[in-house]
Amino acid sequence: MYKVLFILFLLAGLTTTVQAQNPDTAGVAKPADTVKVKKEPVRPAAKPAAVRDNVKNRPDTTHSPHKAVIRSLIIPGWGQIYNRKWWKVPIVYGGLGLIGSAIIFNQNYYSQFLTIAQYRRRGEQPAPGDKYYTEYQAYSTASDTFIENAVNSYRRNRDLAILGMLGGWGIQMIDAYIDAKFIHSYSMDDNLSFKVRPGLIGQPMYAGNFNTAFVPAVKVTFTF
Repeated sequence: MYKVLFILFLLAGLTTTVQAQNPDTAGVAKPADTVKVKKEPVRPAAKPAAVRDNVKNRPDTTHSPHKAVIRSLIIPGWGQIYNRKWWKVPIVYGGLGLIGSAIIFNQNYYSQFLTIAQYRRRGEQPAPGDKYYTEYQAYSTASDTFIENAVNSYRRNRDLAILGMLGGWGIQMIDAYIDAKFIHSYSMDDNLSFKVRPGLIGQPMYAGNFNTAFVPAVKVTFTF
């Protein structure tokens, strides 16, 4: 009898102990959820960095060779100014100025000897105060052939000077066009370099002193 009661009490105690060991989760705070990922604002894609051009002084496609020629046709040197070649303007006007002075010089002497020749052709003499009266008296002893030759010579020189003026005007127009064409279509790079290295070339026909088909040479390569 006592053994049965003892066993019943032992079983009841074990049951109570097992129930007491159940964890009480009511008062325990839930751990923070560390799985959440913080969303960041979407940033626009960055533009690719511009590639720096290693070529300097690239062609200016807005520069017009036609405008340069028209400007030089209207006023000498204007095309050079348009091409930013200021140092050429004094050369243009210096050359045209010399040719212009030659035209004036020969024209003055042509008019003088032509007037004297016309007086002699008519058998007349200018009166005191008339134009070229002093010059007529200075050449009173000269022959008619000399006067006619002087007329033809100064007229020829004047005509050549006029042609020279037209040629100089045209040359400065061509110069303006070429400069504008290079600015418009080609790179005006100042980095000019060259390489020098030894090499071999075929022996010229006139060089008979060498026993080989090739002769030593120096090769020069320019880089624009």
